[in-house]
Amino acid sequence: MPNPTPFPAPAQDLRLVITDMDGTLLDRDGNIPSQLWPLLETMRDRGIAFVPASGRQCTTLSTMFHSHLQGMPIIAENGTYVVRDGVDISSSIISPSLAHEVITGVRQLRDESRDVGLVAATKSIAYLERGDEPFVSHVATYYHSHKVVKDLTEYTDDVIKLSIYDFGEASDVTYPTMRRVAPEHQVILATPNWVDIMNPGVNKGSAVEAVQRDLGATADQTAIFGDFLNDLEMMPLAKWSFAMANGHPDIVKASKYIAPPNTERGVITVLAALLGVNVAAT
Repeated sequence: MPNPTPFPAPAQDLRLVITDMDGTLLDRDGNIPSQLWPLLETMRDRGIAFVPASGRQCTTLSTMFHSHLQGMPIIAENGTYVVRDGVDISSSIISPSLAHEVITGVRQLRDESRDVGLVAATKSIAYLERGDEPFVSHVATYYHSHKVVKDLTEYTDDVIKLSIYDFGEASDVTYPTMRRVAPEHQVILATPNWVDIMNPGVNKGSAVEAVQRDLGATADQTAIFGDFLNDLEMMPLAKWSFAMANGHPDIVKASKYIAPPNTERGVITVLAALLGVNVAAT
């Protein structure tokens, strides 16, 4: 269980801060709190790396952090793609055969009147064959670079992640169905509506390890924030691991400390304490 006592702050020898986005760093409207930007300047001055770790596309994350991208590692697509200053740190390509099986499985779900849609994500662009506005609007939030195509099976050569959006509860039918379709691969609930399929052993945790190796940072020099099941593998890799108060119970159990909810700028509050600085109230 998380430590019931206050975490030690300011942090000694902090070198690396990694945070999930949705439900963690982002506010209730899906925006980055304005108080983060001066904290990033402080971290840069102290040689502390800040890393967004998300199921979102690298292009999307790069756009969100465009003013502070220099030297910033990005963990995209739930860990299947890690990049810094345009250079790959790690990536993992899904086999075309698995992609075809998932495409067939999602089509079957739709034939059975399940309101779902599939995204085939590559490093630079996401492909989808469902083009209605409600689905595309959900996709566009996470994949700024996307294209609607007639047949997804023609775009399976460079896929790093397959993501299914379920307009209902993904845990009811879509998640167990994909577990059967891809039993040898990782099938995770990224959010209550998104199911992600990735190669075995590839997740945000493996991505964090790649970043730590790349930067020469240890777990004792790392702080991590998360809220949902796709953050689970990250938590053992940091001395300062924080579950958001709004987080999934399994994340709370896996973390050492609890941060205030994302709706109360929990990451900002904790990060300021770790750095030993004050932040503006607005």
